[in-house]
Amino acid sequence: MISGRIDRFRDQLQMTHPDHMLVRAAFEALPTIEPVYPLTAGIAAKTLMKAVQAGLGAIPDLPEWQNNDWVKSNNWVSWQTAMHMVHQPETADGLSPLHPARARLAYDELLAHQLTLALVRRQRRRASGRSFPADAGLHAQLIGMLPFMLTGAQSAALTEISADMESSSRMLRLLQGDVGSGKTIVALLAMLQAVGNGAQAVLMAPTEILALQHAETIAPYLEEMGIGWDVIIGRNQGQRRRDALARLADGTTRLAVGTHALFQSDIEFQDLGMAVVDEQHRFGVQQRMALSEKGNGVDVLVMTATPIPRTLTLTAYGDMDVSRMIEKPPGRKPVDTRVIGFEKYDDIVAGLANVLSRDQQIYWVCPLVKESDVSDLAAAEARHAALADVYGDRVGLVHGQMKPAEKDAVMEKFQRGALSILVATTVIEVGVNVPAATAMIIEHAERFGLAQLHQLRGRVGRGADKSSCVLLYHGRLGEIAKQRLEIMRQTDDGFLISEEDLRLRGAGEVLGTRQSGLPNFRLADLEVHAELLPVVHDDVNLLLEMDPTLVSGRGNAIRTLLYLFQRDAAIRYLSSG
Repeated sequence: MISGRIDRFRDQLQMTHPDHMLVRAAFEALPTIEPVYPLTAGIAAKTLMKAVQAGLGAIPDLPEWQNNDWVKSNNWVSWQTAMHMVHQPETADGLSPLHPARARLAYDELLAHQLTLALVRRQRRRASGRSFPADAGLHAQLIGMLPFMLTGAQSAALTEISADMESSSRMLRLLQGDVGSGKTIVALLAMLQAVGNGAQAVLMAPTEILALQHAETIAPYLEEMGIGWDVIIGRNQGQRRRDALARLADGTTRLAVGTHALFQSDIEFQDLGMAVVDEQHRFGVQQRMALSEKGNGVDVLVMTATPIPRTLTLTAYGDMDVSRMIEKPPGRKPVDTRVIGFEKYDDIVAGLANVLSRDQQIYWVCPLVKESDVSDLAAAEARHAALADVYGDRVGLVHGQMKPAEKDAVMEKFQRGALSILVATTVIEVGVNVPAATAMIIEHAERFGLAQLHQLRGRVGRGADKSSCVLLYHGRLGEIAKQRLEIMRQTDDGFLISEEDLRLRGAGEVLGTRQSGLPNFRLADLEVHAELLPVVHDDVNLLLEMDPTLVSGRGNAIRTLLYLFQRDAAIRYLSSG
């Protein structure tokens, strides 16, 4: 008896490399389902399989680290049994992520991960920080200058941030706010709390466009209050840069706005006390830490306009306190969203004239920069040329492959109204603020994720005029694409949209695993095991409340779990470890 992969050569079936060649009796003893393990150079599948089998035979009998009642209520098996069952499934059901053995091991992995984050968080809270009592005078002065009242969500977030800054522990808080919820003003009020106590504050944005826009928003208030401010971005070189760095070092600059240029080694602050990091998922944890190390006990506020589902917030940001701003400022009108097929392209292009006749502006977003032989996606350069044929030099183009200075020059022309139509890639997704822009056309909308569509749509509806968004799709829509576009048509609630995005696309797609710091789980599948996360979270909180140093019977067993999942560093955070 032989088994292996069968190929066809001409009219003959052949098996070039049989996996097994055995007599019938030996063949009958083979498992029905055979595991396939990832290999690396120099290791054969059989060799690895033998090693795994030997390892399974050597698994020790370890004490249970899960809550016994919880294990029984789920009909889960012990860790040792689960290990055997996932490596040696007897039926096809054993391959499902919902199988009790796999679910149990997924819970183990999530428990190790969440416990590590909780211990890191507890350690951070123990680390000495600085107390910045709220400066009622500066806050009142700024709020008095605002042309609007703070929303309830803004006030609630500010109360939480202010309490963190008053405490003697370091702040590490995530501020989630939907598009247009007013995070920048909350961040400015928080930074003024540090500045009012004699410290410096910085606001770090992922792009130069966004950094300059933040500066433009907050500069008039700072100047009226007599607070020295500066912009630190990569393109500022030579004497201009040296002067800016000198002002930072001697304390003339109390508040700086910039990009990752802020944490380069040659930058020194007189006394950095507060750092705000905008669009956290665009920065790595190391970059955030590098910035906080520029001062002593720096409070860190992380902001994101990408609403993150609760399960992913627990997973990716479990070491942070979280504030969510769901309310939108008064006067924000909902954006009229339509889903239209590409066959109506000519009608849409002609209809742009109506928008332009009202002195309003338009975004046209494409997925690619250049036309491609291997992709049928719309390209920004081709669309720019086509629209310029109709509307002439009122059409501009911006994309990520342009030099920063070129990109900013185009954005500046669009912001002051010298351009009426801006053809762009997703480089405009985050933070661009042009109140006169009232129309957004997103080409190949079926290829974008929900969160990204929501971000792009958030570029319009920022002024007093009614705004619209056209989701332009090509060809026939698949079922999931149809659901996505229908959700966009029905709601503008970013948090609801993010939950749907998670359901339809999965965790890695929603946050972008490589950018977000989302852990690379081996056993847990966040799409399938998401409902376990809140239980794990509560389990960890209760465990650390009852046994903060993990010295009880279960606590000691959990130390073993941390070692198994290579979370050894977490053990160092235990006061007795």
